[in-house]
Amino acid sequence: MYNKKIMKEFMNPKNFGEMNNPDAIGKVGNPVCGDVMELYLRVSKNKKGEEIIKDIKIKTFGCVTAIANASLLTQLAKGKTLEEASKIGKKDLLKKLGDVPSIKVHCSLLAADALQDAIKNYNQNSHKTKKTKK
Repeated sequence: MYNKKIMKEFMNPKNFGEMNNPDAIGKVGNPVCGDVMELYLRVSKNKKGEEIIKDIKIKTFGCVTAIANASLLTQLAKGKTLEEASKIGKKDLLKKLGDVPSIKVHCSLLAADALQDAIKNYNQNSHKTKKTKK
């Protein structure tokens, strides 16, 4: 039912777990299937002064495809600038995962939503911090 890429990511997921004191958290869920994800970001600046994803962790309660996709997303996003990471889309993930069973496509899209939510959370919190520091 699942291709080798999906099974490889599912059997050996990367960047799973919680993060203490993250800079941002993204939380998403799918009420239809019950899958839930929390994505944690730690942000720092690179040599150019751009904000990058220094560390990323994800907690997933979901099916094989959701777990595989979450693992893949964290690998794609880690080390990227926030702007680059925000451009990682659902189609990119589906393409990287390969042949996803049509009944599982919705599960494979949650990770991208969790990343977008975390980046939004970071930008909102970062903006508040900058305002109060003035």
